[in-house]
Amino acid sequence: MSQAAEERCYHCQLEIPAGADFPVEIDGTQQAMCCVGCQAVASAIVNGGLAQFYQYRSESADRPDEDKQQSWAVYDLPEVQQDFVLSLEGTEKQAQLLLGGITCAACVWLIEQHIQRLPQVSKVRVNSSTHRCWITYDEFKGALSEIFASLSDIGFRPQPATDENQNRLLEDENRKALRRLSIAGLGMMQVGMVAIALYGGEMFGISEQWQGYLRLVSWLFASPVVFYSAVPFYQAAWRAIKTRHLVMDVPVSIAILLAYFASVWATISSGPDVYFDSVSMFTFLLLIGRYLEMRARHRAGFAAGNLAQLLPPTAHRCDDEKTVETVPLKLVKAGDTVMVMSGETIPCDGYVQEGRSQVDESLLTGESMAVAKTVGQTVAAGTVNGESPLWIKVSALGDNTRLSSISRLVAQAEQEKPAQVAIADRVSAYFVAAVLLIASAVFLFWWQHKPEDALWITLSVLVVTCPCALSLATPVALTAATNRLRRQGLLIVKGHVIETLTKLNRVVFDKTGTLTEGQPAVEKVVCHQSLDNDQVLSLAAALERGNSHPIAKAFRGFEQHLDVGDVQSHTGAGVSGQWQGKEVRLGRAAFVLPEGDLDTRAIVLAVEGQLVAEIFLEDSLRGSAAPAITTLQKKNIHIELLSGDATATVCHIAEQLNIRDASAMVSPEEKLTKVQSYQEAGDIVMMVGDGINDVPVLSGADVSVAMSGASDIAQTHADSLLLSGDLQALPKAIESSFFARKIIAQNMSWAIAYNVLALPLAAAGLVPPYAAAIGMSASSLIVVLNALRLNKA
Repeated sequence: MSQAAEERCYHCQLEIPAGADFPVEIDGTQQAMCCVGCQAVASAIVNGGLAQFYQYRSESADRPDEDKQQSWAVYDLPEVQQDFVLSLEGTEKQAQLLLGGITCAACVWLIEQHIQRLPQVSKVRVNSSTHRCWITYDEFKGALSEIFASLSDIGFRPQPATDENQNRLLEDENRKALRRLSIAGLGMMQVGMVAIALYGGEMFGISEQWQGYLRLVSWLFASPVVFYSAVPFYQAAWRAIKTRHLVMDVPVSIAILLAYFASVWATISSGPDVYFDSVSMFTFLLLIGRYLEMRARHRAGFAAGNLAQLLPPTAHRCDDEKTVETVPLKLVKAGDTVMVMSGETIPCDGYVQEGRSQVDESLLTGESMAVAKTVGQTVAAGTVNGESPLWIKVSALGDNTRLSSISRLVAQAEQEKPAQVAIADRVSAYFVAAVLLIASAVFLFWWQHKPEDALWITLSVLVVTCPCALSLATPVALTAATNRLRRQGLLIVKGHVIETLTKLNRVVFDKTGTLTEGQPAVEKVVCHQSLDNDQVLSLAAALERGNSHPIAKAFRGFEQHLDVGDVQSHTGAGVSGQWQGKEVRLGRAAFVLPEGDLDTRAIVLAVEGQLVAEIFLEDSLRGSAAPAITTLQKKNIHIELLSGDATATVCHIAEQLNIRDASAMVSPEEKLTKVQSYQEAGDIVMMVGDGINDVPVLSGADVSVAMSGASDIAQTHADSLLLSGDLQALPKAIESSFFARKIIAQNMSWAIAYNVLALPLAAAGLVPPYAAAIGMSASSLIVVLNALRLNKA
């Protein structure tokens, strides 16, 4: 074989064919590549100033597929983008991609650095464990296809983060984990059977020939466990060391490799002891823990890739004559009417046009009781129709549905790292460093006093003090608490919520849609000019068309398709537009008639600055408001009502709910100023609201809760989302947070106490390696089981 053929490609590390000549200059040195594809990718990396990638990578890159010339232009089509691209404010969009070829942290660094340089990209976020990538870009500064091509240029395989692709990725991860676990289990059983014979031989006598043979058999069965099943531990340890961090995989990897190679040496040199059984058992027990953790992550509610499994593939679309046609769901659009039979999943967001039924909303709210739905009431995609057929007017589909928005909020929450977890990670890192130092000191001590026991005692110290329980103590409890709160109807979006709830001493409520049902109905109309009631309500409906504020819902059903243009929403005030060449305004009296002195609780309609009508709305009090506020007050939490509504209305609501501190006609800026003044005085403030006008104060509060029917922007700026609309979930959440804090304290105390007690026993030579592995796994199991108490009702 020629010298050229023996050389390895600098990019993908595959063998370079004879005669191949594809050099690339990297850091001043000509490096050989195996093909034009690797040459192109390496050139793109180097020309982008990212040659450091080759210094920090832990595995070779994938070889580009020269035969697969992909056309990325198809991903610029709106019909294709609707499955994985979300429209943001202005011209910005966010694409969710799955990236093939990620092998280490260096890959994440390379992707983020390379893509961030594109002119259309404003933000890149890559999750190395899920291979999911979020890219925020401006479509008017560059096409999405250019981002796909740029990722391909540096050797990664982008694909839309669709349901099918996500499920394929999860299946692949599960398959690999099962394969490693199976091999570790088989190896452990085989080595264990041989170990019984070896231990029996030591007790009752065995010839050296048979002992050597049995050790060779143990070596044979333990090798796949060490060099295949345990590879993820080595990879994580190596990545951590390269980035100058210490994680629990470092002592784990040292213990596995040290025990294995010491046993190999003992087998070859007929030494005193082998630890193939301890190595195999230790690896198997750790892999079981990792696999269960992975399965829990895959099963976590509302995963971003589960929408296809929650929604039906087809829908029963109806025309004006109620002729039903079954069509693919993707062909249904907003404004269509669909019929949903009993027992079927509702495929869209909308409101009931005809019919009466019970709908199971447990998927979204956690409530097991079905909810009655009649004409005019809203329904959500993913919920199940229970009793009778419903005819539903479609308002939102796909990524615009409430189900999809909740999925995005959960994906956002998964990127958050609570302060408690960050502290635990730092503590674990210091603990790992201390363990390595102590293990070294133990080895030196025993090497001087009893060299034949130095190795296995050091192994026991490394294994028994592995900070698995310490690392699991906080995150597993927080995960269980988050799941508990979700079942109670409160979806946690930001990581600090559970910790902050335990410090809360003031709760501020908005009124409309928060303390009230948020479904106001027209009580009466007082006309002051020539328009009659129907014309007034029709004009109001035209102005409020497309508005998500609860007041807009009161005018549904009054539309007569009036030609109203230039409609603008004025946060916390009302709406304005042009009708028949005249300016029309609808909203608070101070906004509609700024020069007047009208004081009314009604919604006011004016044309060209002249009062046309007063529309009185009726909004019933939310049934859970009174008991929730009473419970919060019993916990010595101060309750306040801040509303932009008229004084009479706010005072009436405050009196009904026994709220002594209430303010009316408060602007969004004034709400934020009040909350900030409380914070300056030392209060920890929760804000509960639902409208666009609540966004500033939701962002400024210590912890914020958006109602289930809140606008999209309010939901994205809130720390949590009240899925069920049941305000009693708030005091329950506070109780659960105190319980979670108690569990975390118990777990941390146990993890620290276990290590403090186990370390001297292991250092004294009283804990053999297999017992250390059992003790470490049992310690982690105790922490997990204690945290699972949070899952109980």
